[in-house]
Amino acid sequence: MLTRLLNACHRFPGFVYEGARLNESTQTIEVDVRPRRGSKPICSGCGQPAPGYDTQSERRYEFIPIWGFAVVLLYSMRRVECGACGVKVESVPWGIGKHTLTQAYMLYLAHWAKKLSWKETARSFHTSWEKVCQAVEYVVQWGLEHRQLGHVRAIGVDEIQYGRGHNYLTLVYQIEAGCTRLLWVGKERTEASFEQFFTLIGKDLAEKIEFVCSDMWKPYLKMIEKHCVNALNILDRFHVVAKMNLAIDEVRADEARRMAQDGYEAVLKKSRWCLLKRPENLTDKQRLKLRDVLRYNLKSVRAYLLKEEFQHFWDYDSPTWAGKFLDQWCIQVMRSRIEPMKKFARTVRTHRELLLNYFRARKAFSSGVVEGMNNKAKVTMRKAYGFRTFRITELSLYHALGKLPEPKLAHSFY
Repeated sequence: MLTRLLNACHRFPGFVYEGARLNESTQTIEVDVRPRRGSKPICSGCGQPAPGYDTQSERRYEFIPIWGFAVVLLYSMRRVECGACGVKVESVPWGIGKHTLTQAYMLYLAHWAKKLSWKETARSFHTSWEKVCQAVEYVVQWGLEHRQLGHVRAIGVDEIQYGRGHNYLTLVYQIEAGCTRLLWVGKERTEASFEQFFTLIGKDLAEKIEFVCSDMWKPYLKMIEKHCVNALNILDRFHVVAKMNLAIDEVRADEARRMAQDGYEAVLKKSRWCLLKRPENLTDKQRLKLRDVLRYNLKSVRAYLLKEEFQHFWDYDSPTWAGKFLDQWCIQVMRSRIEPMKKFARTVRTHRELLLNYFRARKAFSSGVVEGMNNKAKVTMRKAYGFRTFRITELSLYHALGKLPEPKLAHSFY
């Protein structure tokens, strides 16, 4: 029965499933495979048929489990006497090199490793974490070798933290409407690491990139200016607003501390999120608290009003009028005598043209896609409670977010 199923879904010319039996001591179904009479082995070096030389001892290849039993293919490998390569072990269509997993089982494990953590995948199919890792590594390497980058029009670059301490990954995504995928993973967020991405894609492809979304990290801005000479560098709106919120929070904390020292009423107590959140996102309790705080003439209140005024910047369509609004807003902030807000205004002035690129791109590209992909990357790592090495982290992210092509089988097992 099992050999008939295998012949129907996992058949290879030149080989025969001779028989299947249950090994009750190991709870394993063992399937004997032999070469078909008259068939020539294939040289693993050049891929050409060659006369046989001798036969090695029996090898065991793990196949997809069935009915709760492990399935193992048993086959005695032949060596060939190839005129071009010499004496070589034959190549078999269900295996890859010295891997003990069949190609079908590797694809099966890699498919489930996208949905579950690698440890849960190993436990579900009664195998080891290392074999799941081997399966994912094979699928990712094959996908990277066979993927087509094509014409990449828009990319987004950002960093995420991994491991303990200040360890960062640089992630580069393709963020076009028809294709959103991870293009590259780099260790650290330095110029040298980001340079490797442009080395990978080459000068011609880098010069064809039209839009780049990034934050204000100087190594990123420098490399983008150097390599993407024809691209509009659009600053990450999320990080701009985040920097402003940091300035407002600094003003509030300093003022609350000073008022407490001078013996004034703790007006700003529990007001942090009232000042940082958008008005439409406030809870009823926070809305009442904000109304009470706004009655006072405080630096925190003036900083909050400046923040709300800045939100109108994103409503413009014309880069010219957006630039005029930005200039007027910065002048107003520089006269406010609120030092953290003045520091933010100086940062905005420094990156004025990059901010206006958001409007020159007709608001078609923003950091929203990049932040969404970052969240998926963090979920991938959190699902496994973190990875110990950069290499395993890299494999996991490519596997989950890279949209890599996979080898095709005659039958889909999932």
